Amino acid sequence: MTPNLASRADLSRCEPRRFSAVAARGGGVLLVLWAGLAAFAQSESKGGGGNEQDAKPIAAQNTDSQRAISQRVLRSGARYLIASQEESGAWYSQAGPGVTCLVLKALIQEPSVGPKHAAVRRGLEFVAKFQRDDGGFYSAEGLLRNYETCVALSLFALLDEPAYKKRAAAAQKFLKDGQWDESEGKSIDDPWYGGAGYGRHKRPDLSNTQMLLEALHDSGLPKDDPFYKKALVFIQRSQMLTESNDQPFANGSIDGGFIYTPANNGESKAGTHEVNGRIELRSYGSMTYAGFKSMLYAGVERDDPRVKAALDWIGRYWTLDFNPNMPQKQSREGLYYYYHVFARALAAWNEETVKDQIGREHHWRRELVEKLAKLQRKDGSWVNEADRWMEGHPALTTAYAMLALQAAFP
Repeated sequence: MTPNLASRADLSRCEPRRFSAVAARGGGVLLVLWAGLAAFAQSESKGGGGNEQDAKPIAAQNTDSQRAISQRVLRSGARYLIASQEESGAWYSQAGPGVTCLVLKALIQEPSVGPKHAAVRRGLEFVAKFQRDDGGFYSAEGLLRNYETCVALSLFALLDEPAYKKRAAAAQKFLKDGQWDESEGKSIDDPWYGGAGYGRHKRPDLSNTQMLLEALHDSGLPKDDPFYKKALVFIQRSQMLTESNDQPFANGSIDGGFIYTPANNGESKAGTHEVNGRIELRSYGSMTYAGFKSMLYAGVERDDPRVKAALDWIGRYWTLDFNPNMPQKQSREGLYYYYHVFARALAAWNEETVKDQIGREHHWRRELVEKLAKLQRKDGSWVNEADRWMEGHPALTTAYAMLALQAAFP
C-alpha cells in the first residue's frame, strides 16, 4: 500500500484561504499587501505593542512569505510523488534509475518526508540494484551511464549511512575516471578534452559535463582536484566568447552565452542565427545557466571576464516564461530542466537580485516560486506540455520543480 502523507501533520491546512488563493494566482503584490495587513491585525490583537514580524525589514518579510509559499508547494509535490510511486519502488522505471534518483533527492530534502520514509527506502533499494562493479549506476545497456551515475551520486551524497557513503565513493571514482582527458587519449588541444558524454565513449556535451560537475561538487570533491581544471577547458569552449574560446565556431563572438557542445565543430540545440552578417551558433538559457554554474563550481572568480559575460547574457535574456533564446517553436522544450539549472546557478552566485538589460532588479527567488506555484497542477504535480527530453512525464518535471525550489530556499 502506498504511504499517504496526509497522516502527517499538514501545516497547509492551517494557512488562511486568502494566502492560498493569492499564491495560486502568483500575485506577488497582493501577497505582500495581505502579509502587511495580517501583521497589522496581529499587532492590534496584542494591544498595538508590535511583534517580531513588525521588527523585520520589509525584504525579510517578503522572503518569509516566499518561503511559506515554497513550503506549501513542496509539500503538495511530495504528496503527489509518494502517491505515484510504482510497486518496484521506482518512478518511471522504464527510463532506468535516473528519474527515480531525482525524485528521491527531492523527497529526502523535503522535511515532511526525509530519508527514513518508507517510500524513500523502497526507492533507494531500487536504485542500489543499478550499481555496477565499476562503481557506476546505469541500466544494462549503459547508454546513459554518466547521467545516471551523476544523479545517483548527488542522491547518495545526501545520506550519512556508511553503506551509502561507500556507494557514493565508488560512484565518484567512476565519474572522474570517465572524464575525457589524457587517460582517454585526448590532449588539451582536443575539443573533447575535459568534458563528459552520456557513456564512456560518447561525445561530450555541456549538459552531461555540468551534471558531472554538480555531482562531484555535491559529493564534496575538493576544489583543488585536477578534475575541475580539466572540466573548465571544456566549459569555456562551450561559451560563445571569442576572447576565451579558441574554437573556430566562436571566432568573433561576444555573445557570452553557452551552447550544447564544442565537440565536432560545435552544436547548439537552439540552432544558428545571424549576427552582424555572419552565421553563429545560438546560445540559450538552460546551457548558459549550466555553464555559469559550472564555472562557479570550478572556482572561477566572480570578476572573471567569462563569468561577467555569462551574467550579462542572463540579464539580457531574463525570463522564466520559457527557455530563453530558444527559437519560438522550441522555447518551452526543456523548461523544467531550465528551472532547475536556473535555481542552482543563482544559488551558487549567492545574490538576491539580478539586473536585466535595462537595469531592473529581479528578485529571482520570488519570481521562481511565484512561477512554479502558478504552474503546479491541482494534484501537486508539474508537467511540460512541450514533451521533449521526457518532460511530459510528471515524475521528472515534478522532481525538477521541487529541486529548483529547494535550491532557492535551502
